[in-house]
Amino acid sequence: MFNGIISIRNKNGEEKVKIERPGGSLSPIWSICWNPSREEHNDILAVADWGQKLSFYQLSGKQIGKDRVLNFDPCCISYFTKGEYILLGGSDKQVSLFTKDGVRLGTVGEQNSWVWTCRVKPDSNYVVVGCQDGTISFYQLIFSTVHGLYKDRYAYRDSMTDVIVQHLITEQKVRIKCKELVKKIAIYRNRLAIQLPEKILIYELYSEDSSDMHYRVKERIVKKFECNLLVVCANHIILCQEKRLQCLSFSGLKEREWQMESLIRYIKVIGGPPGREGLLVGLKNGQILKIFVDNLFAIVLLKQATAVRCLDMSASRKKLAVVDENDTCLVYDIDTKELLFQEPNANSVAWNTQCEDMLCFSGGGYLNIKASTFPVHRQKLQGFVVGYNGSKIFCLHVFSISAVEVPQSAPMYQYLDRKMFKEAYQIACLGVTDTDWRELAMEALEGLDFETAKKAFIRVQDLRYLELISSIEERKKRGETNNDLFLADVFSYQGKFHEAAKLYKRSGHESLALEMYTDLRMFEYAKDFLGSGDPKETKMLITKQADWARNIKEPKAAVEMYISAGEHVKAIEICGDHGWVDTLMDIARKLDKAEREPLLLCATYLKKLDSPGYAAETYLKMGDLKSLVQLHVETQRWDEAFALGEKHPEFKDDIYVPYAQWLAENDRFEEAQQAFHKAGRQREAVQVLEQLTDNAVAESRFNDAAYYYWMLSMQCLDIAQDPAQKDVMLGKFHHFQRLAELYHGYHAIHRHTEDPFSVHGPETLFNISRFLLHSLPKDTPSGISKVKILFTLAKQSKALGAYRLARHAYDKLQGLYIPTRFQKSIELGTLTIRTKPFHDSEELVPLCYRCSTNNPLLNNLGNVCINCRQPFVFSASSYDVLHLVEFCLEEGITDEEAISLIDLEAPRPKREDRQREIINNSSQILQLVETKDSMGDEDPFTAKLSFEQGGSEFVPVVVSRLVLRSMSRRDVIIKRWPPPLRWQYFRSLLPDASITMCPSCFQMFHSEDYELLVLQHGCCPYCRRRKDDPGP
Repeated sequence: MFNGIISIRNKNGEEKVKIERPGGSLSPIWSICWNPSREEHNDILAVADWGQKLSFYQLSGKQIGKDRVLNFDPCCISYFTKGEYILLGGSDKQVSLFTKDGVRLGTVGEQNSWVWTCRVKPDSNYVVVGCQDGTISFYQLIFSTVHGLYKDRYAYRDSMTDVIVQHLITEQKVRIKCKELVKKIAIYRNRLAIQLPEKILIYELYSEDSSDMHYRVKERIVKKFECNLLVVCANHIILCQEKRLQCLSFSGLKEREWQMESLIRYIKVIGGPPGREGLLVGLKNGQILKIFVDNLFAIVLLKQATAVRCLDMSASRKKLAVVDENDTCLVYDIDTKELLFQEPNANSVAWNTQCEDMLCFSGGGYLNIKASTFPVHRQKLQGFVVGYNGSKIFCLHVFSISAVEVPQSAPMYQYLDRKMFKEAYQIACLGVTDTDWRELAMEALEGLDFETAKKAFIRVQDLRYLELISSIEERKKRGETNNDLFLADVFSYQGKFHEAAKLYKRSGHESLALEMYTDLRMFEYAKDFLGSGDPKETKMLITKQADWARNIKEPKAAVEMYISAGEHVKAIEICGDHGWVDTLMDIARKLDKAEREPLLLCATYLKKLDSPGYAAETYLKMGDLKSLVQLHVETQRWDEAFALGEKHPEFKDDIYVPYAQWLAENDRFEEAQQAFHKAGRQREAVQVLEQLTDNAVAESRFNDAAYYYWMLSMQCLDIAQDPAQKDVMLGKFHHFQRLAELYHGYHAIHRHTEDPFSVHGPETLFNISRFLLHSLPKDTPSGISKVKILFTLAKQSKALGAYRLARHAYDKLQGLYIPTRFQKSIELGTLTIRTKPFHDSEELVPLCYRCSTNNPLLNNLGNVCINCRQPFVFSASSYDVLHLVEFCLEEGITDEEAISLIDLEAPRPKREDRQREIINNSSQILQLVETKDSMGDEDPFTAKLSFEQGGSEFVPVVVSRLVLRSMSRRDVIIKRWPPPLRWQYFRSLLPDASITMCPSCFQMFHSEDYELLVLQHGCCPYCRRRKDDPGP
């Protein structure tokens, strides 16, 4: 409004925002316009008032930036369609162009009167202006491209006031805001020059890094310049004004000036040392000059008839490419000024900075690439070529520049066609596909250019061909020069086998052709290169053919070929892997026994294939008895192994030790112990028995423990035959014998206390418990319970009338730890025994058969007579005291002589007279009076039973030859211990009461009891000797 107020209302006329300008009525609002851009984040309102200011506001009423001073009264304001520019007209009689931020760019057109209105045609650059004098003007605005390029950096103007620097390789961009109209841009290495209306800004990079994009202001030249072209160097800027070139320092001082004959059409920096750069200048008259910044004199390179439009110099500065006004690209040799070639339809040209002989030019919608003097390779491309670096072509299209990746395959193949491998490699380095690299490598290899081929194969990482090249180079170093041979190797690697074979033959190396075809399994071709029937080569060929048949899963054919070639080992391996037992056996039977390796392999496979019979036959053929024994052992054919061991005792250990281990693994420990014993492995045998014994005791199998201890004792007795171990082993023998007796007796006690029913009668249990009580050492053996022994003794004593002994047993139990389950019974027995008399039944009192003394039931001396100290001999089943008396032989009498004397059985007095004497004197048997007349009628042994009364030492019964001769064989029992023990002799004093001794363990039994137990168990109850086993 005229009072400087802006009112923003909705469509219903309601005021939403009110903006008051600072000048009030002194700044009437004459023109406003909304920014039509959809890219802005906020709605922006441009306000022009007659306070000669331009302002911008958001929809909320907040001002954007500061007021822009116009220096005239604005009458109209208008945005371009996209909101990037603003048109303003008013009292200054002209239409001005501003940026959307209010920066004045220039004058669109001047009028003769005030401008009251101006508008932009939608989506175009056409402007219409209406003036106070009634005139209407129509303008077209052309926004020219302002840009600069140096190698991979491209700088261009954006939004008229900004400069964007783009790295064409990394695609990085940086924006430099100048806030003034950018008129010219120049870029060179790390320098950037920007010309503004009143000054020139010189920028430099922060670092020398090729990818750095951070620019900073280096110098400012505050001066207005008018120029057609602007060029920047390391320390200078070059201004082009039609025919004149001026060189200024960064401080703005003019150092040099060059005046040309004609208008300057093209100028380009071609590099050089800082401060001495060279410029390439093209004139309208066709003259091309080279100017150095530090030299006043321009150098004429050449002069052509047509005007220059575009120029570029090759990387080595030996060739010059020119595009003239006739759209023709001409290439000259700078030194000779000779025209090398020319191509039509060109509007711009660029040499490849990495390849001397390659350039590209654009025109007519096509991109043309030319290498050396080869024909042009063409492809479609819109725009102008402004640079060519490696495989990238930089193309300017409309207002943007882009990097186009162009494969260099076409020029590379042009070089390959002419066998120019090194040049083709240079082109490939610019950028070709992997397929092109491989093609280059192959062509160079066939052309015997090994250096180029090696580089190309390294690029595609083909180690196979690199090994080939390396081997060829090594051979060349050794002096080989036959190129046919090298080329043959190349052809063979490429799969051109027939060509390679021809070259091998031509070079005199037919063996290599034979080897090649053999390796390829092309045996039909290989036969053509066999020598004159050389058997070695023929065998080699058959062997390789067999290898091939094996690899292609034709094992039968391979076996036949191997056999025909004499390669029996390989044939056997195939048969073994496929399980062909019959074929293996056929091979083994045909082989000579001297061929041990194949025969041994045959036997090994036959053993693996579970054909031990065939394997044994093979081992026999070889005479390898040790392997045969091992075979029998591994296949557990023990009978055959034992038979072989009988014939060859040296293999005894190899048979019995594994046999014992196998028995132990199958829980046949007793047999395992015997096998260890047979093998002479006494230590292992004893270990097995000890382990079995410990397990039996731990599991309360006391009868087994007794049996194992007995076996241990016999084992120790066997070892005691060695004089070095005699004393130790005999001590162990007696110890184990005692333990065996204890556990054998304790088994009945344990079963009686644990089982609900007992198989033994009261008298037997009574005898066993007495025997154990008298025999137990101070350290009770493991597993034996004194509580159970005393409890059984007390219980059975009470039942049989031995009340005194029962009372003693109950008293002993009071000092022991009693299990809970026995406590009530023992406590009750302790009480009830007190009701019984304090004496033992006479029937239970044991009698000594040597001195006829009645011994107490509780004997402090143990199981010996309290009078004569003669050890009692117990039955191993009922544990009754047997009517046996042990006697010894006089010095000088051997066991063999004693046996022969006993077997004589000298005649005795008639039995009838003795019986009559016994009948008449039945009550006085032990009171016979010996007289000289009657001595001849008495038993000589009975006379030997006499001893000194009251002696504390045991005096054994010693018999002479006369006494031995008088004995009957059936009255004498002999324990025939193996050496080093002496035999033990016992005389039965009651011949009518039969006693049986086990011939294995030498334990005594009542004959009836023994026969019954053998019938029940099928063996001796003590040593488990079978009834049908032969004696020891």
